[in-house]
Amino acid sequence: MRLKYLTTISAAALISAGVAQGEPLKVGFLATLEGTYTVLGEDGLRGFKVAMEELGSMTAGREIEVIIAATDASPDSAVRAARKVVEQDKVDILIGPLSGSEGIALRDYSKTQPQVTFINGISGAQETTWVDPSENFFRFNMDGAQWSAGLGSYVFNEKGYETVATIGEDYSFIYTQVFGFALEYCQAGGEITDRFWVPLGTKDFGSIIAALPDDVDAIYLGLGGGDAVNFLNQYQQAGGDANLIGGTIMVDGTVLNSKGSAKEALVGVPSSGPQADDWDNENWKGFVKAYQDQFAPADRFPSPSLMATGYYNAAMAMASCMETVGGDLSDGQTGFRSCLSGLVLENAPNGPISLDGNRQAIGTNFLTEVVENADGTLSNKLIKVIENVNQTMGIDEDAFRAIGLPSREVPECKSSY
Repeated sequence: MRLKYLTTISAAALISAGVAQGEPLKVGFLATLEGTYTVLGEDGLRGFKVAMEELGSMTAGREIEVIIAATDASPDSAVRAARKVVEQDKVDILIGPLSGSEGIALRDYSKTQPQVTFINGISGAQETTWVDPSENFFRFNMDGAQWSAGLGSYVFNEKGYETVATIGEDYSFIYTQVFGFALEYCQAGGEITDRFWVPLGTKDFGSIIAALPDDVDAIYLGLGGGDAVNFLNQYQQAGGDANLIGGTIMVDGTVLNSKGSAKEALVGVPSSGPQADDWDNENWKGFVKAYQDQFAPADRFPSPSLMATGYYNAAMAMASCMETVGGDLSDGQTGFRSCLSGLVLENAPNGPISLDGNRQAIGTNFLTEVVENADGTLSNKLIKVIENVNQTMGIDEDAFRAIGLPSREVPECKSSY
């Protein structure tokens, strides 16, 4: 399978870029291949490899030479890894990172390295592109607030959850997720009674579980990776039986396919995010098949996680614009970056993607619910598709900025903004 991303370029363009044609294109790849989000990073790498397989590790007549560097979800690790591939390995383009605060750190680092183009992997903190964006940093995935589109109004209006407590990892991406959920949920009429925050990499959730209120209609879980699995195991052991609402990475394939039975507590849990496992779309089904064909069942998930999809899209955006400029990255990569700014990924597996003036994705979001399949596996069933979700969630830009940046307490839970 080869998705129709790549534009046709003229022979004249190829000839004019003849010097570049013989040189490898050096691409740095950064993902969380260490720490609590390791399983997320591993699937991000699978998605990137699907793109490389489709491209034959070539673009615009240039071999793609990939340098892989591991991070652990911390900003410091992301900058260390980026410095290695940029300053020592001299990459032309860097694809990554995966985690939210890593993205903010790489946005700042990218400003010191104007000779390199940075294409986000899948990190989703709002601040990365919303505050003082970098001219050489591009993000073809929506942020965590955009991934919450549709969920708040659904759980209030359809599920009848009038009061909610939230638990989240204490860092920028989950702040952004809760921000997006709270905006919509509170505008619909819901009340958030308590917000609990835990360090990334928490092993013992005992004190948090004991503190959870028992007079709310549901609990929103903003956890991922090992933290999500640890919480579910301990919550189940403690006899917890509250209605649950899943943040995007709480119900991603990286958690739904984890070992053990605790994940079964997620069956029936509503969530939202940038893809749905059963979406009846030819581009999505083609991507799933390519992913399944490339990796043995024991070495992958039944369906690609959102990490795989995000890194795949980033790689294909890079390849599309390399083809457009005929492999020519001269003049400070001006032509290449101009192409990225105006690129529309019409055939992305998770719906069309374009960029706004801050080089931030406008895309499609999916309201889902976790179901158990006939073979006993879990997946996300599509409930509703929400198209053209922008970074201000449809709110006037000035009003949106006045809300403040996502944090432990922002936004306030109120009915209008």
